[in-house]
Order: sequence, then C-alpha cells, then structure tokens
Amino acid sequence: MLNQSESLDLVFQALADPTRRVMVERLTRGPASVSELAQPLDMSLPAVVQHLQVLETSGLVRTAKVGRVRTCTIDPKTLSLAEKWISERRALWERRLDRLGDLLAEEDD
Repeated sequence: MLNQSESLDLVFQALADPTRRVMVERLTRGPASVSELAQPLDMSLPAVVQHLQVLETSGLVRTAKVGRVRTCTIDPKTLSLAEKWISERRALWERRLDRLGDLLAEEDD
C-alpha cells in the first residue's frame, strides 16, 4: 500500500478534475453503474472509464463487475483521509488567527 502522503497526493490529483468531482458527488448519494455516471456527462463512455480509472487508482472509488454491469461505489475511508488532512490544516490556521486576534485585542487595551 502507498504511504499516506502518496495516497493523499493521488486523491487531490483525482479531485483536481471537475468531471471526476461530478462523478464523486454522484457516488456520495449511492452506488451507480458506469452508464449512470456517464449519462449527465458530455463525453464518450471510454473517456468516462478513463476518469474512473483515475478515481480507482486514488482509492476514492471502487468498482465491481456483475455480469455486464460495472457498479461504482465511493470509498468513505479514502474520502475521510482527505477530509482529515483539510480539517487539520483548518484547525491550525484557526488557532493562529485566534492568537493574532488576541494579540491585536491586547494592543487595543
């Protein structure tokens, strides 16, 4: 398995594309077939499959084939990894801004 930094890089690279973000957004509502994911997109099915491969490589999406239908699901664990990283950065900056606010309030006194 890739280390956490490499995994996170792949997740953010995958989410950098607006088409893949649309696909992830759809999958957060529940599983969907490749055809269902392709329906609202203005691109060929092979192009959709290429985007799915990027999402699978990043770990954000898992697919399973039953008969002729490939069903896609979101991997909440991988999505949580990105969310945790963002939340930690936000908390760090909030603490810094709070300290700055305290310092400025002291100067006003």
